[in-house]
Amino acid sequence: MQASFREWQNWLEARKRRNCTLFPNLYWRQTLAVTAGLVFIAALTLDIPLGMSARELPAFTRALGSDITDVGKSGWILFLSAFILIAGTAAWWRNRTRQGIRALMYANLAAYVFLSVALSGLSANIIKRIIGRARPIYFDDLGPFHFSAFSGSRFESFPSGHSTTIGALFMAFALLTPRYRIAFFLIAVFFGMTRVIVGAHYPSDVIAGLAYGGWFSFMMAAVFSRYGLVFLIDRHGIPAPRLPLFSGIRAWKAKRTT
Repeated sequence: MQASFREWQNWLEARKRRNCTLFPNLYWRQTLAVTAGLVFIAALTLDIPLGMSARELPAFTRALGSDITDVGKSGWILFLSAFILIAGTAAWWRNRTRQGIRALMYANLAAYVFLSVALSGLSANIIKRIIGRARPIYFDDLGPFHFSAFSGSRFESFPSGHSTTIGALFMAFALLTPRYRIAFFLIAVFFGMTRVIVGAHYPSDVIAGLAYGGWFSFMMAAVFSRYGLVFLIDRHGIPAPRLPLFSGIRAWKAKRTT
């Protein structure tokens, strides 16, 4: 086991030396500034009216939102990506032919999605406990701007954990298939707003979660590009997929050995 880990570590170091590019700009200042502005505007203009009206939505709308919103649960994403990661790595370890290389490609993709969703969700859960914003269920008693750190799940509204997962997942999709990034953005906003429909979050919570999850996936893509895994840095300094997601194995293998 120790020898296998050392071999894997040496492989990563070799890839890092071979892909000797500068670490890309993470645009965290710009992301923080834009997100803070949108959250501020939403908090002033949307949180109160939607906090009051979300409970008055038709039962059908709330039921539909409740069914859809579970897409933002990270469990199914982590399980599926972990399975692909383990199965792909094992297949490559047993058979380092064309089929094994194809399996390793999908294992790398799965590792990227797993780390983006898992780490963004974990850090978001820590942040929301520290901030301690009351959920809309307390709108009548406490209003939309009551904060009580480490007071339980009903005081963990900001940022939305489901929206963080959705933002991370669909940003990963957008980076892997840039042609469809606008569609993925709209889908992410749709799924995120279901958290408002079910009365679990305010719009500002959703905006913060989507932005944080999306930025985290961008950051993880930059890390992977540093090792030439899944991504490379394009001429604009932004992570781009090494190859289209469903490209042929020969082209991927050729890039992998350059």
